[in-house]
Amino acid sequence: MGAMHQYQTVEGTETVYRDGTIKLHGPEGFEGMRKAGRLAADILDEVANLVEPGVTTESLDTAIREMMLDGGAVPATLGYRGYTHSSCISINHVICHGIPSDKVLKEGDILNIDVTPLLDGWHGDTSRMFYAGEPPLKAKRLVDVTYECLMLGIEAASKPGARLGDIGAAIEEHAKQFRYGVVREFCGHGLGRLFHDAPEVVHAAKAGTGPELKPGMFFTIEPMINTGKPWAKILGDGWTAVTRDKSLSAQFEHSLGITEDGIEIFTESRKGLHQPPY
Repeated sequence: MGAMHQYQTVEGTETVYRDGTIKLHGPEGFEGMRKAGRLAADILDEVANLVEPGVTTESLDTAIREMMLDGGAVPATLGYRGYTHSSCISINHVICHGIPSDKVLKEGDILNIDVTPLLDGWHGDTSRMFYAGEPPLKAKRLVDVTYECLMLGIEAASKPGARLGDIGAAIEEHAKQFRYGVVREFCGHGLGRLFHDAPEVVHAAKAGTGPELKPGMFFTIEPMINTGKPWAKILGDGWTAVTRDKSLSAQFEHSLGITEDGIEIFTESRKGLHQPPY
């Protein structure tokens, strides 16, 4: 017998708590998420012009913070559990939560940039991969397959009667064909007025398991895929997660909402800059 999953219908501006319930939102929530998601996507579109060998990740973070403030938002990560930056920037074998610093991007680096503007109380959470110069073929293939994994996960979520496990099953099946590892230690999450909420969206799962996806659910899908084994470790700073075997890692993330007839992606690029090269 599977666990019972509690759903809670919430109105647009109602205060919500992280209480284990899966929130179901109405039109007001969709409108809020659309605006926050659009700003997040527009910021990554702009960042695509800034990523090149020789720039520091700190300078990218500063530009991101300014774009969020200009857009009427605040960076949700700033001050979150003591985090002091406006984005996470994860290079090469860093899986996620890379901290911006004076580290300079080198020719051939691949990097994930993860942003979450908090706009009028709604969180638009998205990440994309970027290339500094021309990366090796092996790195490019990983990035392409990781993007395909994200889109296959979204496709699985958009089918009538889909369950949460269908997302992870679709992602894992695709990654396995390339002998890639799917990171287990981190997952997607519910979001909306809260940055991280129920449900947890695992990226390696069994089809037909987990809660049913119902209209009004908002969550992220954000597969992290390694060229080697799936195992992660956290560095001494308490944030940076790297591959244990030093293999390359890639990630893409969208925020989305379940609708009556499928799915709405809130964080899709309006310029068509979905995956590199841009």
